[in-house]
Amino acid sequence: MHVAIAGNIGAGKTTLTQALAKHYKWEPHFESVEGNPYLDDFYNEMERWSFNLQVYFLNSRFRQILEIRDSGRDIIQDRTIYEDANIFAPNLHAMGLMANRDFKNYASLFELMERLVTPPDLLIYLRASVPTLVGQIHKRGRDYENSISIDYLSRLNERYEAWVSQYTKGKLLIVNVDHLDFVENPEDLGNIINRIDAEINGLF
Repeated sequence: MHVAIAGNIGAGKTTLTQALAKHYKWEPHFESVEGNPYLDDFYNEMERWSFNLQVYFLNSRFRQILEIRDSGRDIIQDRTIYEDANIFAPNLHAMGLMANRDFKNYASLFELMERLVTPPDLLIYLRASVPTLVGQIHKRGRDYENSISIDYLSRLNERYEAWVSQYTKGKLLIVNVDHLDFVENPEDLGNIINRIDAEINGLF
């Protein structure tokens, strides 16, 4: 079983990954954030470091997918390789923050990797409005995220919605987190778990 959680910056992916891993006894695989050598530089100078950052994420995520495939375990994954290629990299390119030649190089690399990628059995998309994202980002207080603009988050949200509306690689569960608190409210987490159970039961 491979379940993946998708969503914008601050949507609650890592928190929900931890909660579901504990509940289902799944092995969690987290996004490589703390050890990422490009994040600080990227948020300070996006145009200079966008390609480096996206290639780092692509490499990290591809390696993670191969480990998931070879592990034979039940896995829950924080963010997918598809989000890098369909949302973050194209958004940087559209904003003029990634050069044409770099974007073409990146897209070619992803296209090659995708041939070896098995989609998750279930994709959970955390839908969140920009005010919710901003609130969550401020709450966790990562220094390098202080410079993220409302415009950047809005653009990402638009791309997430477009991507999810056309997602056909497997089962999809959309969770609107604007009025949920699955950290403090066990009932909210329970409702998400019930919906996941229904999707998982339909997989077999």
